[in-house]
Amino acid sequence: MEDRTASEIMTRPAISAKLKASARDIALQFINEQYSGMPVTEEDGKVIGIVTEIDILKALNDGHELSHLNAGDIMTPDVATVNPDTPITEMIKMMEEFSIIRLPVVKDEKLVGVVSRGDIIRNLIEPEFMSNI
Repeated sequence: MEDRTASEIMTRPAISAKLKASARDIALQFINEQYSGMPVTEEDGKVIGIVTEIDILKALNDGHELSHLNAGDIMTPDVATVNPDTPITEMIKMMEEFSIIRLPVVKDEKLVGVVSRGDIIRNLIEPEFMSNI
């Protein structure tokens, strides 16, 4: 398996939510853009957490009104991140170990992209399909 790096396969620009973004707006963005999660950043782009569909569902299940909550209220802090030079094999290990779907890619403490499980699978499988054409 060719060991490409995060910078070679990441999605960019990275979509993120600001700390004070409304949980309702985030949920609507998930629906409209078919996202299942996104990093939460400070105004300067520093990653401080991640918010997922599960976080939205937990808030709703706990009886909260999403319009009264912001990203900071529902996010998971201390999110696992990678740098642009992190190899695919290491990202796969992290995703498996921590049961996560996406990894924010951070350079100089700023969000520069996101690598999802789908990005990794696509980059490992597509060359195989292309060689069979």
